[in-house]
Amino acid sequence: MTDLSLLIRPEQPEDAPAIARLQARAFGPGRFARTAYRLREGAAERMDLAVTAWVGRFLVGSVRMGPVRTGATPFVMLGPLAVDPSFEGRGIGGTLTRAAIAAARQAGDGLVILVGNAPYYSRFGFSPVPPGRLSLPGPVDPARLLWLELVDGFSANVSGLVEAIRA
Repeated sequence: MTDLSLLIRPEQPEDAPAIARLQARAFGPGRFARTAYRLREGAAERMDLAVTAWVGRFLVGSVRMGPVRTGATPFVMLGPLAVDPSFEGRGIGGTLTRAAIAAARQAGDGLVILVGNAPYYSRFGFSPVPPGRLSLPGPVDPARLLWLELVDGFSANVSGLVEAIRA
């Protein structure tokens, strides 16, 4: 296999159309019905945490994070994480995830949540949210609701309905 000349960089505003096309290729039209997508609709984005992956002039991956809260406690939600299907299995998703987590930690965020595959995300330190601690505004398999504390003890006071912080 040929090594990729992969460029990881912060998302730029002009990347938005390419990211929309990438998400369509990676997830298809059914993505809009998912709870995580519905939570993000109309929500603000944390552009300081969004990261892209490029091979030459071709966008091959993107990860975003959005601000969410339970009550008055803000934190961030990772996703969507999208990798072009023709580039899957090459470590791009992991590279993007690590970069986004590092950006959130550097920005001083205390907690990252996501809806995803626990065996995949556990390698980054994510673990299932304890039963009954958090809920999303729609159906979610509890085993797929994960969190990662960036500040020790931050999750102790986080519970309830997760809401997007609107733009």
